[in-house]
Order: sequence, then C-alpha cells, then structure tokens
Amino acid sequence: MFNIGDKIVYPMHGAGIIEAIEEKKFLKQKQSYYIMKMPIGDMKVMIPIKKSEEIGIRYIIDKATGCEILAKFKTLKANKNDNWNKRYRENMIKIRSGNIMDILDVVKSLMLREKEKGLSTSERKMLSNAKQILISELVLAKVAMQDEIERELQQVIDDECSACD
Repeated sequence: MFNIGDKIVYPMHGAGIIEAIEEKKFLKQKQSYYIMKMPIGDMKVMIPIKKSEEIGIRYIIDKATGCEILAKFKTLKANKNDNWNKRYRENMIKIRSGNIMDILDVVKSLMLREKEKGLSTSERKMLSNAKQILISELVLAKVAMQDEIERELQQVIDDECSACD
C-alpha cells in the first residue's frame, strides 16, 4: 500500500504524488482511492486502492536511474515498422505496460517518425501522451525541469535526423 506523499506512476497517465487517500461512495458501494496530483497539467486522478496492483501502479524511478534513462535515449534504436496498424498496437502495449524503457522507445520512435515522415492524428496524440508520461516521471525523479527534458529529447532527434541527411 502506498502512502500520502509517495511518488508513483500510473500507467497510461504518468507520474504524480499521492495527495490524499479518500473513501468515496459510488453506486451504494464505498471504496478507498489514492488521490494523485500530476505535476504536468495540474491534473488530479483517483485510483482505486483495491485495483492498484492490477493497474500496475509503481514507485517512480530514482534520480540516478532517471539520468541513465535520459542518456539511453541517445543510443536507443528506434522501431522503424512501416505498418501503421501494427506499430500503433505495439506502441499502445508498451505504453500500457508502464515500463519506462518501453515508453522511452515509443517516444523516440514516434519523434523520429514525426521528424522524417510526419504522424497521423492518432499517433501525434499517442506521442504527446507518451512524452507526458515519460517527462512527468523524470521531473518527479528530479532529473531536470520539464522544458529542459523536452529540449534534450528534441536535440537528440534533431542531431540524429541531421546525421541521416
């Protein structure tokens, strides 16, 4: 069980801090929830405590691991799958996993594809979501501020694309 003040990751949503633990009544049934505040977008999310393990709620990574993750972005080989449908499904599975390395892979692959060929509306939304998930965890791990992380990710993509020209 998590406690107030714990920094956690909610797969598909991102990282945040447990601000409260509350009991709510829905459809005549009481249930306890973690109330998580997200640093990016100033959003609050209610997570049913009973389902937290099933959902895949986990503690955020530490700062050293976060720095390693950000460094791996530079050397990570992007998925170059041209089949839109297959690529979308694979990326969705990776995002749902909540695994930061899987999310890093989705972000890199989609950022490169966007730079080289452009993205569909669905993939642009997926990229935005995956970046938010990745960056929110790195910010809470105190790796860097949001805008610094975004700049670093973009610089890696720009450098990689200019080397291919």
